[in-house]
Formats: sequence, structure tokens, C-alpha cells
Amino acid sequence: MHDIRAIRENPERFDAALARRGDAAISSDILTLDEARRGKISAAETAQAEQNKASKQVGAAKAAGDEAEFERLRALVGDKKAEVATMQAEAKELDAKLTDMLARIANIPAEDVPEGADEEDNVEVARWGELPTFDFAPKEHYEIAGVAASMDFETAAKTSGARFVMLKGAVARIHRALAQFMIDTHVDENALTEHQTPVLVRDDAMYGTDKLPKFGDESYQTTNGWWLIPTSEVTLTYSVAGDVLEESDLPRRMTAHTLCFRSEAGSAGRDTAGMLRQHQFEKVEMVSITHPDASDDEQKRMLRCAEDLLERLGIPYRTVILCTGDMGFGARRTYDIEAWLPGQNAYREISSVSTTGDFQARRMNARFKPADGGKPQFVHTLNGSGLAVGRCLIAVLENGQQADGSVKLPDVLAPYLAGKTTLSANGALV
Repeated sequence: MHDIRAIRENPERFDAALARRGDAAISSDILTLDEARRGKISAAETAQAEQNKASKQVGAAKAAGDEAEFERLRALVGDKKAEVATMQAEAKELDAKLTDMLARIANIPAEDVPEGADEEDNVEVARWGELPTFDFAPKEHYEIAGVAASMDFETAAKTSGARFVMLKGAVARIHRALAQFMIDTHVDENALTEHQTPVLVRDDAMYGTDKLPKFGDESYQTTNGWWLIPTSEVTLTYSVAGDVLEESDLPRRMTAHTLCFRSEAGSAGRDTAGMLRQHQFEKVEMVSITHPDASDDEQKRMLRCAEDLLERLGIPYRTVILCTGDMGFGARRTYDIEAWLPGQNAYREISSVSTTGDFQARRMNARFKPADGGKPQFVHTLNGSGLAVGRCLIAVLENGQQADGSVKLPDVLAPYLAGKTTLSANGALV
């Protein structure tokens, strides 16, 4: 949500910032609506003052025995009361329209975000690890012999349709081990507080985290109105909605491992093979609630938390800063981490780490009290994948594949796999 006062003060700057995203100028429409709303509010206040004045005079006219004046004033009070009600209703309607308009406008990019139209204009900022070499043609994850029998798309399609998978046996255990490894690292070493959150939320939670009203078609809604979360960013971030935190409580760092649900609207034909793009998946999320002055450093910290997981797993990756045309709706700045997938001979996104500034905080009225006793200020919110569990599974399987169809697993997973370090060609942990 944008601050209407900032738009009033510098509409040209607001339009210029949106232009960096490729969005059309809209400040004129916003200010026209805002002026009409404020006009109705002013008119209602004037009519209310006239009503109050006439109300006081009614008694005096009655006491003076001036029946004509009494009736005139009583009629005036009735007229002004109706006028106030009409003006207030019109102001409320205009306010709702203005709020809806502002809620559909993307966040302003940070000044250091590179300009560009799409993912081709993203800028690489880091690269880690040597790409594995094979003396055979590397396969995609679902084609590896030791994986194929335990990654069951046919049964999932029978129960649920396309873009679902049923993991079984050793592959299901490796998937679970990855999630446990991520959560343990975040809690034990990265000082994040673990949460177990609902996966069903109300409209307010989706709205407050900028998923509504514009992107409702990208999520699933139940028949009784709940939404299935696209990520626990929604539940973790919205946990501070309406709160006024103490400055000493910041930063608040949280993590959760949850199921996530996305309709994948608009992605027909993309990544239909394998489990890269699913309607239901698991993710370990990181969310930080920070002081505005600390949010940029916090984003770098969160980015390192995610990168470190891949380094411990031995997965080569590159980190890119998204250009203005490729950033998500609510982000001021986003870094994507892309893991190397030998089967695709490409880097693919495995984590996005974003700062939204006060964009979400304004929508959900999340503030903090400065330690010096000043006026409450909006917090900054940040979110990042730490990591997408299914995509991490893909990266582990493809990078560790062997010529005989087995998979060499990362050593850091051994404690979660009863000391086993290999997925055999027949699908067993050994």
C-alpha cells in the first residue's frame, strides 16, 4: 500500500518510479479521486456544523414561543442530518475506491534495482561452486533410475490431476531430510524462531501480504472463504498485523516449514514434466520484521542464510538481482538464487529473498514504538525461501546422479538418513 501523502507531495516522482517497472503513470487518477473524497469529507463536516448550530437554536426558538422559527429550524436540522449522511456515504464509497486503486499498484523499486523488462535483464551478482562433469548424458530428476519408481506422477494424477506428485520410499525420506536440515540450520545457527502455522487463512491475511486483491486467481480459495497459503510468508508476516511492537523487539526473525499451494495461473505449458512446477509443494520460509534502518542489511543476512544451505549441500548456484520488470508485485528489491540443474543444463530458481519496505506493513498496520518515545512508525517486512524443498530435492538428485542410475547424496543429510549416503539404482538408501 502506498502513502497517499507522499503521492500528493510528489506525484511526478511516484509516476517516474512506476515507469521503471514499465507501469503507466497513474498519479493524476489517484489525486482526482483523492480530491473528490476529501471534498465530500469537507462538505460533510460543514453540513454537520450547520446541523449542530441549528440544533442548539431549536430549543431557544421553542422557549421563546416562536413556533414558525421552531418548525423552520427543526426542518433544517432534518435536512442537514440527511445531507451529512449522504455526504458521509459518498465519502466512504470514494475512500473504498481510492484504497482499492492504491492496493492494485505495485511497490516502488529501490534505487539500486537495475532497470529492465524481464528475466533477461536480471544481473548476476554472485556465483558459487564448480559445475559437475559427467562421462554420460545427465538425466532430469524423474528420469534417474534410482528415482523413477519413487516419484509417482501417475498415481498422483489419478488422485488429484496434473501437476501433483506422490513421493515414496527413499525419495520421500530424502525430501523430508532436506526440510529437517533446513529448519535445524535456521533455528540452531541462523537464530530464526520456528513456527508451525495454519495453511488456511482469511481474506485479511492475504490482503495484508499483498496477495489480494490483484492476484486472487493465483491461489486457491475454499467454498467457505478460506485461502490456501501460497507460502508461509502470509502467516508469518501477518502475525504482526495491527501490532505496535517495541523497538527492542526488532528484528523478529521467523521460519516455518509448510505445505504451499499455487494455481500456477498463466503457466500453461511451462515445466510440465517432473516436479519443478507443482500445485502443491513444500517450502521452508524465512520472514523478518525489522526497523526501517536495518532492512537492507537484513536482506543481505537472509540471502546468506539461503546461499549457505546450498553450499552445505554442495549445489552450485548463482545469485541474481531482479530487474524492475521482473520483480514481484510487493517487492522493493529481490535477489533470486538459482541452483544448477544438470538435467536441464541450466540454472533454475530455488529461492527468492525480497524486502517490501513498509509496503505490507501499511496494508496490515504493523508498527513499532521508537525507543526515544517518538511517534509509532511502520516496520519493514522481508521474506525469503530457505529453501523450496522440492526444487532442492531436484538439485540434489540431478547433481549427485551417477552413471549406473544411483545418486550420491550430500554428507550433511547423513544424520537424517540413518547414516546412509547413497540412493541406489534400485531406489534404496545405502
